[in-house]
Amino acid sequence: MKRYGNLYSQIINFENILSASRQAQKGKRFRDNVLDFNYHLETELIRLQKQLTDKSYQPGNYRTFHLINPKSRLISAAPYRDRVVHHALCNIIVPIFERIFIADSYANRLGFGTHRALRKFTTFARNSCYVLQCDIKKYFPSIDHIILKELIRRKIKCSDTLWLIDTIINNNNEQETVIDYFSGDDLLTPVTRKKGLPIGNLTSQFFANIYLNSLDHFVKEQLKICKYVRYVDDFALFSDDKELLTNARLAIEEYLAKLRLKIHPIKSQLFATKIGASFLGFRIFADTIRVRNSNLHQARRRLKRLQTDYLQGRIELEKANQSLQSWFAHLEHGDTWQLRQQIFASLNWLRE
Repeated sequence: MKRYGNLYSQIINFENILSASRQAQKGKRFRDNVLDFNYHLETELIRLQKQLTDKSYQPGNYRTFHLINPKSRLISAAPYRDRVVHHALCNIIVPIFERIFIADSYANRLGFGTHRALRKFTTFARNSCYVLQCDIKKYFPSIDHIILKELIRRKIKCSDTLWLIDTIINNNNEQETVIDYFSGDDLLTPVTRKKGLPIGNLTSQFFANIYLNSLDHFVKEQLKICKYVRYVDDFALFSDDKELLTNARLAIEEYLAKLRLKIHPIKSQLFATKIGASFLGFRIFADTIRVRNSNLHQARRRLKRLQTDYLQGRIELEKANQSLQSWFAHLEHGDTWQLRQQIFASLNWLRE
């Protein structure tokens, strides 16, 4: 396998850092921290470039908050200057790893995304008798740092680039505690091995794809599963042969143990596709695609808050309309015409 060196000069190139700052501010350029950074943009970028050059760069502290819908998750927001560094790094190393990613991995990749994943899932579900759906237990908090660094070093040999990658990985904030034991562990192994990546980082999303890339190849090339879809840590295998999928689950559990991961014992199930399979907020049947009830309830609450914010003058109609159209565009991927009409009719956008 080819390994790449001499990458760091491209990462710290001023034009690359400038491009990274433009990418990092998309959709956020009017926030105070971004405005402050951009007010002295050239000075800030030169300072960042110097710190990266002499390796005095150290990431700042994360701002963390919990999301509880649809499930409890710890979200971490890195300081803006660190997000610029993340983009500068990914601009150079993402193309290297894209060459080894399979076409059936859809998360956080340019030209892929949720809607393409949903279409592929729907096609497979409607042309197969059975599906094995798996969800990895506490995926981001479980990602093992030693294993992740080893996987990255299979493609990158530039020592300076590896220093920056290790700096970002090592600086992760405290994550949800995960205590799982694997073959060869002693009593303290789960608490002494450094693990966990902050959800919310561009680099975390990218590293998460690297971490499961070998699983993708194992499923496709060793288990010979033709119909396979993965989106982050949710993945599905389809077949007309139920026994094949039963054996595949056992093989996947054994393989994931090498990555110090476990599939969720309840969310991972093998069943007939005719009863309807849920994926990315939709429920897929033979002749229709419906929005999952839990996602619909959550979205209705979010739209009510959006409406309230507009009526009370906290946001303008343009921003409210953008959010509404974005969600409607997502709904269009299901059979939801009547639902969209009902939701739109129920919202009042007239200020007193």
